[in-house]
Amino acid sequence: MTPLVYVLPGYESLGAALLKDLGADRGDISVRRFPDGESYIRLLTAPKGRAVIFVCGLDRPNDKSIELYFAACAAHELGAASIGVVAPYLAYMRQDARFNEGEAITSVYFAKWVSQFADWLVTVDPHLHRHSSLDGIYSIPSVVVSSTAAISHWIRTQVSNPLIVGPDAESAQWVEQIAARVGCPVVVLHKERLGDHEVRVSLPDIRPWRECTPVLVDDIVSTARTMLAAIAQLRAASMQQPPVCIGVHALFSADAHAALLNAGIGRIVTCNTVKHPSNAIDVFPDIANAVRSILQTIGTAAGSSNGHGTENS
Repeated sequence: MTPLVYVLPGYESLGAALLKDLGADRGDISVRRFPDGESYIRLLTAPKGRAVIFVCGLDRPNDKSIELYFAACAAHELGAASIGVVAPYLAYMRQDARFNEGEAITSVYFAKWVSQFADWLVTVDPHLHRHSSLDGIYSIPSVVVSSTAAISHWIRTQVSNPLIVGPDAESAQWVEQIAARVGCPVVVLHKERLGDHEVRVSLPDIRPWRECTPVLVDDIVSTARTMLAAIAQLRAASMQQPPVCIGVHALFSADAHAALLNAGIGRIVTCNTVKHPSNAIDVFPDIANAVRSILQTIGTAAGSSNGHGTENS
C-alpha cells in the first residue's frame, strides 16, 4: 500500500520532497498549542491499515518530540500498520555517558522512548561518539544517511584548491572520507573542551598548504566555539585564503552564526537538516533514498522485528 506521510510543522520542504520521490500520499495533520502551552494533535487523514511516516525536526527537541509522540500514539491507536520517523537531526545524542555523578544518560533514555512508539527511524549523521552505532541504543531498524557525498560535491563545485580541516580526532575518519571524495589534502585539529562554551584547539603544521582554501567541516554547529577557535588558529598560521565553514546540523545557539560571520571567514554553509538561512547543501534526495530502502526492507512488518541500522553514503 502507498505510504501515508504526515509532516509536522517546520519540515514542509522535506515532506514535499519525500511525497514526490516516494509517490506517497499526504496525510493532513493539525498541530497547535493551547494557551497554557500544551499541544493539540489531530490526524485529519485516517491512518488505518497504512504504513505511516512522520517527518519531523528534533532540533530544540522538547516540544517537538512530545508532539511526535502524541501523533505516533494516535496513529497506532487508529490502526496504522507501521510507524516510521524521518528526523534529519536526531536529538539527545551528545550525553552518551555519565561524566559526573548523578547525570542522566539522555541518549539512552531518549532512544528507549522513541523505540517504544516508532517502528523504524531514518536520520542524518547522528552524533555517534561512545555509541558505535544507533543499534547500540535503538531497538528498532534505523538507517543513517551520510552527508559526506553531498558535502563533497559542494566542495568540488564551490571551493578552489581546498584543504579539509577536521575539528577534532572524532572527526578524522569522516573528514578523511570527504577529502578522498574531493581529492584534496586533509588535516585534523586537536581539541580540548574546557566547558559548554569554551574549547582549546591546536593546529598541526600546515605550511605546505598555506595557499589552499581551508574548509572547516563539523557535524553540529551550536555555540560555534570549536569553529571559532579553529579559525583563530588558521589566521595565526597566515593562510592566504579565508576559511570556508561547513556544518551538517545548523543549531546555532544565541549569537553563534553572527560570531562566525564576524570572524573573517569566506563563507559558512550547512546541510538542510535543520532549517536555517545558511542551508546550501541538499541532503533531501539521500533521505528519500534511505526511506525507500527501509520501506522495501521491512515493509509494514517493521513493528514485529528488530532490525539492524545501516548507513547510506
